[in-house]
This record gives sequence, structure tokens and C-alpha cells, in this order.
Amino acid sequence: MTISTRTPLSIAVVLGLLSSTQATAAGFQLAEYSATGLGRAYAGEAAMADNASAQWRNPAMLTYLEGTQISGGVLYVEPNIDVKGTAGNTYTEAKDIAHSAPVPNLYVSHQINDKYFAGLALSSNYGMETELDKGFTATQYGNQAKVMTVEAVANIGYKINDQFSLGGGVRFVTGEGHFGATVPGTTTNLKYMEGTDSSWGYVLGGAWQINDSNRIGFAYKSEVMMDFDGHGEGMGFELELPGFTGKQPGKLSIALPATAEIASFHQLTPKWAMHTSINWTQWSSFDKLTAEFDNGQVSDIKEENWKDNFRFALGTTYSLNKKLSLRAGAAYDMSAVDDKNRTTTIPETDRTWLSAGASYAFTSQFTLDGGLTYIMARTAPIKESGTLYPFEGEMSGDVWIAGIQANYRF
Repeated sequence: MTISTRTPLSIAVVLGLLSSTQATAAGFQLAEYSATGLGRAYAGEAAMADNASAQWRNPAMLTYLEGTQISGGVLYVEPNIDVKGTAGNTYTEAKDIAHSAPVPNLYVSHQINDKYFAGLALSSNYGMETELDKGFTATQYGNQAKVMTVEAVANIGYKINDQFSLGGGVRFVTGEGHFGATVPGTTTNLKYMEGTDSSWGYVLGGAWQINDSNRIGFAYKSEVMMDFDGHGEGMGFELELPGFTGKQPGKLSIALPATAEIASFHQLTPKWAMHTSINWTQWSSFDKLTAEFDNGQVSDIKEENWKDNFRFALGTTYSLNKKLSLRAGAAYDMSAVDDKNRTTTIPETDRTWLSAGASYAFTSQFTLDGGLTYIMARTAPIKESGTLYPFEGEMSGDVWIAGIQANYRF
């Protein structure tokens, strides 16, 4: 049996790491960090200061949060993603390949004095589980994957004056995952790899309060390199790596790319506000997958040829009365890969978000937020040109996301 350079592990890795792309933002980002922002399709987030969760996107927004505040909640992601096409001359399909998942979060902010503010944020940027059963006749390109990451961020905000604020934070990211591919119609591993890692990054932000009704925010998150240390096994590695037998210790390095956001907040009337965001992600840093083993052997998995992408969002908030606020938003998420480079390893495509949400203030201290989003994924072509049953087809689907969040001000 000959295994092409588009090896099975490539789909295994990306279906695990990148299947979250099917669920939320482009690439393998998991956009959901609060139910508050979900209700407006995360429009204007780097310029918003609703509650303690605001620090997740821009630590400078801590300077708008008085006293001590705490926010916590959970979002539930329900993706419905299908892949179909032909492997060789045989039609094959896999339905609902991405598993549902809850995404919890917790945020605390504290005003130290008139100038300095501190915060702690706990959530996840990446995570999903996928599985294609053995009835899918292209499992040599990957059939099982799981990745989970948790991120803790310690933030500080500084209010320069009534117009300008700055913020920064240290990010600690820990994660684990497994990725695998099998011989079609069997459970025999071609390639399987699993591992864990922890790494560090940073976030920087700023805010400009133009006047009482208009504000602009900017935030930047650094790249975080994850070296998933563990082991690899399977006859695919045995064929490509002379002397490889059984489980071989090794790692697979994945760059969690740098991101930037510029956002605006506009209070148009006492009851009505508008929010906008432009997000950029440096997906061009994700160009190649390589497995490195402790014995010094290296297995090139494939070149990905991703490109930087943008996300555009527009949202609104309407205060119906002192207790109830309503939200709505829409967003367009550009794909991080061209049609010519998309394969079964990366079911990545453009997405359109439609969102709605609300907040209800039970007291002056306690508020409950809820949000609901529907994401439409553009049907996109997929092609794998491996020597064993080349696959050509398409991916399609949609995603539902629902969230709830409680906020308390001390």
C-alpha cells in the first residue's frame, strides 16, 4: 500500500482542531465567549463594556467597569455538518460529523482605584470533537479527532484620562487532543496521534472615548504555539518512517494565530445603540503540518496554504425600559482557505451569522443575559488527490448556538 503526501493524519488533525471552524469562527477559532456578545453576533466587542466578560476581547474595557463584577455562563454549540462525494468511483457521505459541545466561561473584574483595574478571565478559544464512521469510504483521510483547550488570562487596565485607556494581559493556554485515520471499512489505524501541551501568550488593547456617545476600541492577541506532546502509532507512520514500530513518542506543533480587532460603539439615542467590528486573523501562519518524533525522525503531513481572513459584524442594542434590553446582529466570516486548497482535512468555508439576544435586570446588581445565533455555512467543494481512492465532493451545513450568562455587581 502506498500512502500519498496528503496523509491521513492531516485530516485527523484538522477535523479535530479545525472542526470548530464549522461551529463558529473561521479557522479553528471558537468565537463564543459570552452570551451577552452572542446576541449581537459579537459586533463591537473590543469597544463594549457590558460586564466583566468585556475583558476577554479587550482588557482596556476593564476601565469602564466600576467596583467588583463577576460574570459566568455557558454556551451550547450544535453544529450540523455533512460531507459527501465520491472516493474513487464510489459515492460516500458522512452526516453530522462535528459533535455538539458546551463552552463555559467565568470572568471577574475589580476596580483598584480611579486609574487601575484588574481582571481574570477563564474560557476557551478552541475545541470540538468529530467522528466519521467506518462506512465513510474515505476514512484514510481521517475519521476521529478531539481537541479541548482552556485559557486563563490575567488582565490589567489603566485609565490615562477620560478619553484614553490601555490594557494588557498574560494568557495561559492548556490543551489536549487526539487525531486518527483508519483503513476504509475497518478500524485499523493508518495514523493516530495524541498529545497535550500548555503555552503562553499575551493580549493588548486600547480605547478612545471620542465623546459621551461614541467610542472606538482596538485589541491584539499574540500567536500561541502549541506543541502537542504525546505519541504516534499506525502503519502509515511505519511506511513513511523506517524502523517505526508500535507507539513512538513525538509532537505535532500547531500555531494558534495572532488576531486583531477594531470596533466601535455609538449611542445614537438614549435607547438605541449601534456596534461594529472588523476582525483579522493571521491564518497565513498555518501553512504546514509536520509530526516530529523523539528519535529525530520527521514526517511531513501536508502543506495547508491558508491565508489571513477577516470578519465583519454589525449589531444593535435597544433599551426597551430600565429592566429589559434587546440585541440583534449579523456577521460575515470569510473563509481562511481558497476553494482550490480546501480538502477533506479542512471543511472550512464562508459563514453568515444571524443573532438575537436580551438582558433582564432583576435588580441594580443582578442581570441575566441570553443569546441565540444561527450560522449558515456556504456549500463548498472539497478535493483530496491521494493515490488511494481520491475524494472529490463538498461540505455543507449550519450551526445553532444558544447561551445564558449571569452578571453581578458588588
